[in-house]
Amino acid sequence: MNSGNELFFLPLGGVEEIGMNLNLYAIGDDWLMVDLGVSFGEDRLPGIDVVMPDPSFIESRRGSLLGLVLTHGHEDHLGAVQYLWPRLRCPIFATPFTAGLLRAKLSDTDFRDQITLHELPLGGRFTLGPFDLEFVTVTHSIPESNALSIRTKFGTVLHTGDFKIDDTPVVGDKINADKLSSLGDEGVLAMVCDSTNVFEFGQTQSEGILRESLDTIVSSKKGRVALTTFASNWARIETAAWVAKNNNRHPVLVGRSLFRILDVARDSGYYQGVPKFLDEREASMLPPGKVLFICTGSQGEPRGAMSRIADDSHPNVHLESGDTVIFSSKIIPGNERSISRLHNRLVSQGIEIITEKEKLVHVSGHPSRDDLTRMYSWIRPKIAIPVHGETRHIAEHVALARSLQIPEALGPTNGALIRLHPGPVEIVDHVTAGRLALDGNRVIDVDSQILRERRRLMFNGMVTAMLVLDSEGQLASSPAVNSRGVFDDDDGLSEEKSLQQEITTAFYALSASKRENKEEVREAIRLVIRREIRTKYETRPDIHIDLVQLGAN
Repeated sequence: MNSGNELFFLPLGGVEEIGMNLNLYAIGDDWLMVDLGVSFGEDRLPGIDVVMPDPSFIESRRGSLLGLVLTHGHEDHLGAVQYLWPRLRCPIFATPFTAGLLRAKLSDTDFRDQITLHELPLGGRFTLGPFDLEFVTVTHSIPESNALSIRTKFGTVLHTGDFKIDDTPVVGDKINADKLSSLGDEGVLAMVCDSTNVFEFGQTQSEGILRESLDTIVSSKKGRVALTTFASNWARIETAAWVAKNNNRHPVLVGRSLFRILDVARDSGYYQGVPKFLDEREASMLPPGKVLFICTGSQGEPRGAMSRIADDSHPNVHLESGDTVIFSSKIIPGNERSISRLHNRLVSQGIEIITEKEKLVHVSGHPSRDDLTRMYSWIRPKIAIPVHGETRHIAEHVALARSLQIPEALGPTNGALIRLHPGPVEIVDHVTAGRLALDGNRVIDVDSQILRERRRLMFNGMVTAMLVLDSEGQLASSPAVNSRGVFDDDDGLSEEKSLQQEITTAFYALSASKRENKEEVREAIRLVIRREIRTKYETRPDIHIDLVQLGAN
């Protein structure tokens, strides 16, 4: 890897999953990072809302990390910067809208003034070590989405980032097809490409078409209407605002992160001619038929505005029977359960829900097969490297690339070190590519003891027993037994008393010498509790034994 005659690509996140992107390119000892994002928590990670890739591999080489380039402002591409930058301490490069979003996210950190953030214009070109980099405008669901042209002495790599081909994008410019075609004419060694919608045939629908559909839906509603989407989807927020105005409703932002992107849009020049947004307090006095709430929490996040509204715990926004909630987003794999629970809570209150399964309320920001085919026709790479997809997406994208006569196609995994030059393309090594979780204000490994114990408690319950011994080593009182998540309320007290008796018997069954050894006592008591619960209930709770001796030195 120290040879300057090789070009490598290494994904540490964003492959085998959708989200949590972290991509690395290397020539010799020089490393380039593209994107640093997060993903959502999941049921197997209790108490965790944010997951991110483990940067340990590049952290150990941070002296050789030339910089981090951000393709656009979505959480799965920049959301981990505020948690992981202190471990990397590299300069960051982004276009103005993305830079504005990042500054807003970093405003509460104690290292915001230590970061060197280079703001480049759309189409900006710059050099980092052996990499000649150029932003190429593409269409997505947020302003200033960029592909990244990475020119090297071995050839050019096009890193597409997230994109679609949209002739009426609502906000931002159309995809720069001329530039992409000219890159293809120059010759492209490899294309690292978005795979999210590879199973979708045809072309991804336009945001402009969605505006018409939402307008028709809202015009038929009499009560309150709430539309939930991603806070970073400025195109959708603007669409919702125009739909509200066209139906004599006031657009109302519900969720702190929505106001943050509003401020960035205003500062970046994307808030021109858009209807005025009200906050939730201003809207509280309006009649039900005069509001359209735009809410965070489209994925059923417990702390999202939509979940709090559904639980009737939101301080200012309330929905009731006859109101409507539009889920203007796609279900991200892994969030099915949380979203289903949210849907059911709303329906049980007589609230109508509308999802993309029933009507046209969402269009994707990612390329379907026709979009991918057009991109390949422009770029004509020698090598196709699919990313931004689960394993099945990656495999299908490899098959598509081969059907389009791309000479080489390789599906990576997180941690796969891929040599792009000299060819043929191949995986030459695997490096550690773990996952980290945000637990409160600290970052921990998803396989840490903290989360292992939480999972055991969540699935198995817990039994604790405290034995108080006198100065002679005898029981000073009956053992105290407490359980959580093991017994029903009806039989909990009797079962705990039964365990007290069994523990007392087991304690005095030990020889005097063994009772002097606290570890032997703990193990004997633990085995008794485990045996009794397994025999009766066939469960395996987490068991903790505390020993306290009075008068001990």
